[in-house]
Amino acid sequence: MKKIVYLLCILSFWAGSCSSKKADPEPQSPDAVDYKATYLLAIDQSQNRIARIDLKTQTVIWEWKAATGVPATHVAWFSNISEGKPVYNGKYILITASGGGVALVRVSDKATVFYCYVGGNTHSAEVLPDGNIVAASSTGDILTLINVNLGTFPDNVYKKTLVMEDAHNVVWDKQRQVLWSASKNKLIAYAYNFNCKAPDLSVKESITLPASGCHDLFPVYGKDELWLSTSTKAWVIDMKTKAVIEASALPRIKSVSSGPNGYPVVTLQGIDTDKQWYNDKVQDLSGKTIFQMAGLKMYKARWELKNEFSYPANDEIKTCN
Repeated sequence: MKKIVYLLCILSFWAGSCSSKKADPEPQSPDAVDYKATYLLAIDQSQNRIARIDLKTQTVIWEWKAATGVPATHVAWFSNISEGKPVYNGKYILITASGGGVALVRVSDKATVFYCYVGGNTHSAEVLPDGNIVAASSTGDILTLINVNLGTFPDNVYKKTLVMEDAHNVVWDKQRQVLWSASKNKLIAYAYNFNCKAPDLSVKESITLPASGCHDLFPVYGKDELWLSTSTKAWVIDMKTKAVIEASALPRIKSVSSGPNGYPVVTLQGIDTDKQWYNDKVQDLSGKTIFQMAGLKMYKARWELKNEFSYPANDEIKTCN
């Protein structure tokens, strides 16, 4: 039998059926993603812009700059851009700046569809389910609720402020219908009143954290968990058990972002030398460089992916008129 198989193989050699070529690889599973074919959204303070970086070509392929995105009289509101968060199914980017500005930008044409001033060294913001926005500002220790009316801005915008010590972050939890914010050594859940014209928050629960100096708070991709960075480490918070687990001993992490299997967890670590809170490289949790470009002053970097922890699938832009 073995001889017959061998002879058949020789006879069919010229047809290529017994060639030494390796078999075609099996199709990849949906999670086996080549992350180099996707994009990072980086906050680059060297040009005061949000930059989409194509890791495959190592180039910036899209950008929004404050200098061209808002009227000249309001550009100062967007000095030192501090956040660029993909929202509404990735069709918009929610932007904040240390100058106190908050903006919602449409990706397709770079149009600033809404913006206003909240002040206080604004570090981050979140879109609420009805389209309103909440911003976190560390100077003044405030969370600011913003009524988003796309037809009336930037003046005469309804705003309400709440005290939140050292406010740096806000994340909407779609499953639990609460807003999370980490401050000092506490993770606080806020209930939202869903009042479109007069938005407000109230404390629902508070969780003690194992460290202080909270900075970034962002969903772990595809899981019921949150990334948290503090002054000296990065952590994962299991939202079911409320367990807080150390993920990295890298200090001064300004942002943490993850993706599907095969994607590294990317971090932006402030140099913290001569008050340099930015960096020209993006690293993984072990400190390995994922992307670097001389001259950039990046403050945060995130994978440009859907966030199903916070937003429904196929989420569309909303306005609270």
